[in-house]
Amino acid sequence: MRRRNLRVKALFWGAVLGVFLLLVVVFSGVAVGAFEQRILPVEQPVPFSHAFHAGGLGLSCRYCHSAVEHAPYAGLPPTETCMTCHLYVKPDSPNLALVRESWEKGEPLRWNRVINLPDFVYFHHAAHVAKGVGCAECHGRVDQMAVVQQPAFTMKFCLDCHRNPAPRLRPKEQVFNMAYTPDPELGRELLRLYHVRPPEELTSCNTCHR
Repeated sequence: MRRRNLRVKALFWGAVLGVFLLLVVVFSGVAVGAFEQRILPVEQPVPFSHAFHAGGLGLSCRYCHSAVEHAPYAGLPPTETCMTCHLYVKPDSPNLALVRESWEKGEPLRWNRVINLPDFVYFHHAAHVAKGVGCAECHGRVDQMAVVQQPAFTMKFCLDCHRNPAPRLRPKEQVFNMAYTPDPELGRELLRLYHVRPPEELTSCNTCHR
């Protein structure tokens, strides 16, 4: 009887260990996949180069992402925005076939989402723009990217900025200037001017998790 009990216990704990190891393998794979998703460029149905449009032509982020100054989500451009130019510029380009089809059928383009924060993270674009946080602070030099990729956002990345935002702030007229280099001394003045909340409030859990 005692030997049988030992065998049952050994089988039980062996099964527990096996399940634990399986979960470790599965969640490790998920974590690696999530990391790869963050750092790899995301291909789109239409080859759109931010380096050409934002960098070369100097189009403002607001031209395509029109909600960025007044909404949580920056927004994606409707086909009408693309066709404002491409009715006249390269109207027969094969690269724009899906854009023309979208325009003719009145159906929106299905862009692939690049920035995809977890559901438990609250982020408001307009709130950051209003406080002088430049697009490049979070998105990097998009004006130099042919294909945009999601930065490796981490909780530490956000907390580092919330603990000491001054070095990252800029005048509001420079928020959409990718090449602007923030001045930490000016940033300290902007903290007061923009009424930026103190670090103890910005690092409170409910600031980002609501």
